[in-house]
Amino acid sequence: MQHFPIFLDLRGAPVLIVGGGAVAARKLALLREAGAAMTVVAPEVTPAISALVPGVVRWHARAFTRADVPGMRIVIAATGDREANARVAATAREANVPVNVVDDAALSTFIVPAIVDRSPLVVAITSGGAAPLLATRLRARIEAMLDESWGRLARFADRWRARIRGALPDLGTRRGFYDWLLDGPVASAVRAGREAQAEQLMEERLAGPSKSRPGKVTLVGAGPGDPGLLTLHALRALQQADMILTDRLVSAGILALARREAEIIDVGKTPGRHGARQGRINRLLVVHARRGRAVVRLKGGDPFIFGRGGEELEYLERHGVAYEVVPGITAAIACAAYAGIPLTHRDHAQGLQFVTAHCRDSLDRLDWRGLARPGQTLAFYMGVAELERLRDRLIEAGLPPATPSAIVENGTRPEQRVVVTTLAALPSAARRQGIAPPAMLFVGDVAAFATRFGWFGGTPVADVELLALPAKAPVYG
Repeated sequence: MQHFPIFLDLRGAPVLIVGGGAVAARKLALLREAGAAMTVVAPEVTPAISALVPGVVRWHARAFTRADVPGMRIVIAATGDREANARVAATAREANVPVNVVDDAALSTFIVPAIVDRSPLVVAITSGGAAPLLATRLRARIEAMLDESWGRLARFADRWRARIRGALPDLGTRRGFYDWLLDGPVASAVRAGREAQAEQLMEERLAGPSKSRPGKVTLVGAGPGDPGLLTLHALRALQQADMILTDRLVSAGILALARREAEIIDVGKTPGRHGARQGRINRLLVVHARRGRAVVRLKGGDPFIFGRGGEELEYLERHGVAYEVVPGITAAIACAAYAGIPLTHRDHAQGLQFVTAHCRDSLDRLDWRGLARPGQTLAFYMGVAELERLRDRLIEAGLPPATPSAIVENGTRPEQRVVVTTLAALPSAARRQGIAPPAMLFVGDVAAFATRFGWFGGTPVADVELLALPAKAPVYG
C-alpha cells in the first residue's frame, strides 16, 4: 500500500492553494465543503474564486513565496506549471507540511481521492495516481449504489449511538441490534422520510427487544426485462430479501441480482386462472411476512400499472402487514424508448393512453370513441391475442385504417423485435412476422418513428408501406 488512507478534520484549519485557475477552483470547492480556512496565492483568479473573496477565501494577488507555507495544515499546488508546482512541493516538504500537486503523484506527499459524499458517510477511492479514470469510474458506480438516504440513516444512527451503547453493553448483542437497525424496519422508515416512526420503533425495541422481528413485503417493479433499468431501491430490496415471489416474465438477469440465500418462488399467472392464482399470492405474502421474513413481490413493469399492486396492498393492509412500494419502468415507456418511438411529440401526439386488452370483457368496457380521438398515442398491454378486435373497434370508432401501428416483442431484451404496420394490417402483419407475447402494441402517428429511430435489437420491420409523417405540424399554445 503506497498511500495510507486517512480522513483529516479540516474544519477551521488553514489551507493553502497555490494557483487561481479552474483546477484550483475545483479543489477550493471540495475544501470549502470540509470547512477549511482557505488562502489562495495567485496573480490572477477565476471569477468563481473571486466571488468568494473576502468572505470565504483570502487571496494574495502575487506569486508564491516560501513564507506562504509555514503554519498551513495542508498545501495544494494547482498552478498548471510543473516547475512552479515543484517549487511549492519542495517548500512544503522542507516545512513538513503535507502537499498535493494536482495530477502529479511523484511530487505529492498525499493524494486527493475520488469522493462519494453522503455525509457523515464518506467514501474515498484512489489508485495512487496509477489510473485516475478507473477511480473515477468506480466512484460513479458507488454513487449509484449509495443514494442520499444513506446519509440520513447514518445521522439517525449517530443520534442513537450513546443510548444503544448504554442499553446494550455486550458487543455481540449490540452488533445484532445494529443488524436489525440497518437492515430492518427502522432503515426502511428513515429512507421513506418517516423518522418519527423510526424513533418509535427504536424506543420500543430498546425498551424490550422482541424475540421475533416483524416481517415486511416490498412490491418491486422489475421493468420489462433489461436488468439495467432496475432502480437502485429495487436492487437494494432484492439484495436484502429472504423470499422473492416473482412473475413469470421477470428475466433471469434480474433474478440473478437477488441475494444468493433468498428463496425464489415463481407465482406467474396463467391465462384463465388470474383470480385463483392471485388469492394464493396474497396468502403467501402474508404468511411469510408474519414469519418475520423480508418478502419481495417482484413484478414485471410497474406494480401499479396493470400489475394488481393495489389489490395486493389492500390484502396486506387488511391483515396488518407492513409494506413498501418500489416503482418500476412500465413496459410502455421502456419498450417505446428501446424501439425509438416517442410516445408524445408536440407535432404528432399531445396525449397518451395506457390500455389493457387481455380479454374480451376488458375490451367491452373501453371508451372506444375516446381512444379514437386524433393527436394521441395508444399503448396496449396484453393485446396481441386480440389484434383483430382491437383493429375493428378502433376503426369503427373513427380511427383511420392507415394509422401507423407498431408491435414491440420482447422489448428491452436482446431478442427484441419491432414490426411497424398500419392499423388495418395489424392482424395479418403479426401473423406474417410470427409475433408472440410478451409484446406491446402502439397505435398512433408516432409509431412510424420506429423505422427511423429504432436503435436497439434488430432493424425494425416495415410490414406495409406507411404514409410519410408530415415534416412539421402546427404547434398550438
